[in-house]
Amino acid sequence: MEYNNRLLLKGNEALVYGALLAGCDCFFGYPITPASEIAHSAAALFPKLNRVFIQAESEIAAINMVIGAVAEGRRAMTASSGLGISLKQEEVSYLAAYEMPAVIADITRGGPGLGNIGPEQADYFQLVKGGGHGSYKCLVFTPNSVQEMCDMAYESFRMAEKYRMPAYIMADGVIGQMMESLTLPEPAVYDYDPEWKMGRIVDGKANIITSIYLEHDDLEELNRRLQAKYRRIEETEQRAEEFMTDDAEIVLVAYGISSRVAAGAVAMLREEGIRAGLVRPKMVFPFPKNALRKLLDNGQTRALVSVELSAGQMIEDIRLAIDCRLPVHLCSRMGGNIPSCNEICDMVKAIRKEMKS
Repeated sequence: MEYNNRLLLKGNEALVYGALLAGCDCFFGYPITPASEIAHSAAALFPKLNRVFIQAESEIAAINMVIGAVAEGRRAMTASSGLGISLKQEEVSYLAAYEMPAVIADITRGGPGLGNIGPEQADYFQLVKGGGHGSYKCLVFTPNSVQEMCDMAYESFRMAEKYRMPAYIMADGVIGQMMESLTLPEPAVYDYDPEWKMGRIVDGKANIITSIYLEHDDLEELNRRLQAKYRRIEETEQRAEEFMTDDAEIVLVAYGISSRVAAGAVAMLREEGIRAGLVRPKMVFPFPKNALRKLLDNGQTRALVSVELSAGQMIEDIRLAIDCRLPVHLCSRMGGNIPSCNEICDMVKAIRKEMKS
């Protein structure tokens, strides 16, 4: 197939292109701002490629359609925002128990409740900690550009299938709505006959899917297998970008649009002779503990700042990653507001002044 691999797209549109090039052949969605362009683009593009697009009657219906398609051996995805993602949580728990892969995009908006359509990052807990019932986790990608919206959508299918688990692409409303140029990846080439497909004969038996384990020992065995898998992922799949951290006395930690603002603040602080740095998680499960623990050994870093569009959610994982051995401060905005470079700089200067007093 010949196609123009250099395009100008919104982040939401780029995500659809990445999914299609990864081989996604089913999209089931329900529109919600600021994620609606994902459904709009999928509606336009999937049928042209003889792939399935269905606008479901609800968010719950959409995620159940995903389960049915994946059980039939198809690559499937859905997308929503905030409260729509909340409605999907029971079925995400089922996907984890079935050990079946699916990709879910969450273009996060303000809350709680209906909130507004402004960008927030307060979906962190429900995606990273497992928003449904049970001891499960999902892969969580955190793009900060239109290019990464495409690339991480593409990559999420590979990783979801490798580990047989749900994968989220968590992007705030700014990243979903912004327009940038990007280069499309090459279309994936694959012969797809997954081992989890219903009816496929494995060890002499036809596959079924179930999340009911009436025997306590059987359910415990499933959970222990899941936890072992999650530990392997934490050991091998951490991803982060480190920016000017080698000699940084204060390190910012941020993802999504917050990381782009934070990078600007680091540049401004460096111009004033203040040794600031940035760790940008590209995934928040697994959380990039190794990049943060390196700061404990460099002999330079004295404090960290979590820059978030929330009341403080990622900050808990930062503290855990460094065993609370350094102070971690919170620079946050909510309700659709975004911290400015000047706000971040002022906080860093205040922290630095306090450390020197």
